[in-house]
Parts: sequence; structure tokens; C-alpha cells
Amino acid sequence: MEKETQENQTHFAGFILLGLSSSSSKFQGFLSPIFLLMYLLTMLGNLLIILLIFSNNNLFYAPMYFFLSHLSLADMGFSSTTVPKMLQILVSQTNTISYGGCLTQMYFFVVFCTTDNFLLASMAYDRYVAICRPLHYTTIMSYRCCLLLASGSWLLAHIHSLLYVLLLSDFSFCASREIPHSSSSPMSSLSARF
Repeated sequence: MEKETQENQTHFAGFILLGLSSSSSKFQGFLSPIFLLMYLLTMLGNLLIILLIFSNNNLFYAPMYFFLSHLSLADMGFSSTTVPKMLQILVSQTNTISYGGCLTQMYFFVVFCTTDNFLLASMAYDRYVAICRPLHYTTIMSYRCCLLLASGSWLLAHIHSLLYVLLLSDFSFCASREIPHSSSSPMSSLSARF
């Protein structure tokens, strides 16, 4: 079968990000150092948590701290997904993002968000076992089980995110290319554009 050509298609260059970039420029010089400081403090705090847990073997092999180190790693990635682009927009005054860049940012946003949720569920399961089955806790929550829960969290998050991005990559955009910065989720702002 031959592919049908679509004659009324225009070349798609990317998206225009609204929100902080559309506010008055006098606040942008004030906001960028504040957001940079908050970003650096977030990265430093999470890095310190990871280093403290990895430096002490007793903490590293304790299930709650093991999951906490993975949660800190996911939080570092989650912050690094959106904040650098926002800082670049505030500093350079260019508020566009390419289609590939938007899909990449959405992929990692969904990965780290989903990983956070799965890791929090794993931590809840750990507390459930500690409270309801205290005599079997060390047998049930072995290091192997914790490793399986953490790696399963990361793997399922990547599969989940890949599904979203692959489905979005086939869509054609014919409405406005503007994405409001204050939308409830990136999926709702993109799905409204088809």
C-alpha cells in the first residue's frame, strides 16, 4: 500500500513556552538567581543524602535508606528535567523548545515522576512488612528483594514513559504551538494541542 501524502501540512518547528517568560522582564532578572539557588540547594541536599547513605554500609543495606537513596537520585533527575530549561528561558529570553527537545523532556519528566511513585510504594511496602510481619522482616525485605523493587521501579518507569513518548511522536499538531507553564501536567497541555 502506498502512503497517502497530506498536502495541507506545514513544517513543525517546536513549541513556544509561556508562563514565566511572558511575565514582565523586570521580574526575570530577579527570578533567575532565586531559581538557580533553589536548584543548587536541591541538588546539594539530595547529593548529600546519597553520599551519607553510600558511605555507611549499615545504612546502605537497610531497606528504608536504600529506597531513600534511590528516591533522592530520582529527585535529582526530576529537578534536572525542567529547571535548566526554565533558567535558560529566563536568562536568554528565548522561550521556544524543539519538538524533539519537548519529547525528551517529557520522557524524563514522566520517568522520574513515575519512579518516585513506585519507590514510595516500595517504601510503603517496607513499612507494612516491618509493622505487620516484624519477625519475618529481615527474611522478606532482604537486600535482593530491595534491589528487585528498586530496579523494577526504574524499569517500569522507563517502559511507561517510552509508551507515552512513542504515542505522542505519531501525532500531528495543527492547533496553537503555545504551552502554558502553569498547566496541571505536561500531558494535558500537549494533548490539548492535537
